[in-house]
Amino acid sequence: MNILFITSSRIGDAVLSTGLLDHIIRTERDAVITVVCGPLAASLFEGMPCQRRVIPLEKKDHNLHWAELWLNIVLEKWDIVVDLRDSMVSRLVLTGRRYVFSSHIDKKRHKVEQCADVMGLDFTPPPRLWSSLEQRRRAEVLVPDGGPVLAVGPAANWIGKTWPAERFVEVINSVTGAGGFMSGARVAVFAASGEEDTARKVLSALPAERQIDIIARADPGTAAAALRRCALYIGNDSGLMHCAAAVGIPTFGLFGPSYPAIYKPWGKLSGYVSTPETFDELIDFKGYDAKTLDRSLMLSLKTDVVIAALKKFWDEHNITARVPSLDR
Repeated sequence: MNILFITSSRIGDAVLSTGLLDHIIRTERDAVITVVCGPLAASLFEGMPCQRRVIPLEKKDHNLHWAELWLNIVLEKWDIVVDLRDSMVSRLVLTGRRYVFSSHIDKKRHKVEQCADVMGLDFTPPPRLWSSLEQRRRAEVLVPDGGPVLAVGPAANWIGKTWPAERFVEVINSVTGAGGFMSGARVAVFAASGEEDTARKVLSALPAERQIDIIARADPGTAAAALRRCALYIGNDSGLMHCAAAVGIPTFGLFGPSYPAIYKPWGKLSGYVSTPETFDELIDFKGYDAKTLDRSLMLSLKTDVVIAALKKFWDEHNITARVPSLDR
């Protein structure tokens, strides 16, 4: 069963599509799968079962990347093509079944639900990530044994949805300090290349003996493997947040200028808190330009509100500060 799966170039959207991919793996007998994704997302599929190959699709001028992809795959006979990018490529190859993200999808639903709608499913398979043996070995080095770990993602790919670093420190101190529900826990600070400044402000404010530095030290797939070794994740709306939820650890997101109804972390152990204002209200000011914005738009999300919401999330889900099972 030769399957072509075309997913997003963005890490978060690629992660959210993995529930559909997992459904295919579970239901299509003898499946061999070729995944097409952006270069940054490629490592997320390194440990995927039934993998034939992963094609990192690097964007080129004049959409030449699609032409190159078509030349790469056109001579093959595909049993199933799933295209979450609504590209012409999926319409120009031979296949038995074709599922394409198109105008009939309700864009106001959560991205995970949108993916399920592409195949007409009457249920919503949750996102899932798989780690390769090498990624797990690397994760053991990044997050060594030694008790529960709080994972923190204080950065984001846009300054507008980056909660201030000093407020993350306040939350960490509340959670891991004396009387906190993860008292004494180590803290792993995650960030991608280019996000070092924000992340290091958080890491450097923590006691040295409890610091775990995963700042620009892992690709997304390895970062996901490292997240498996943590007891709780808290961070801004980002691809890393979705990785945390997809590996099955309790995940708590902070939202401001984005849409929780579409991008909240997905899963039974997932929750979020958001600014009092909506995305549209936050950007409704003179001179707003997403490309030139130079400040956070999340200042109205107060630290005490986040701490209270996080504690409620912890209690309602009966989470315990334990080293998680790594068998998912």
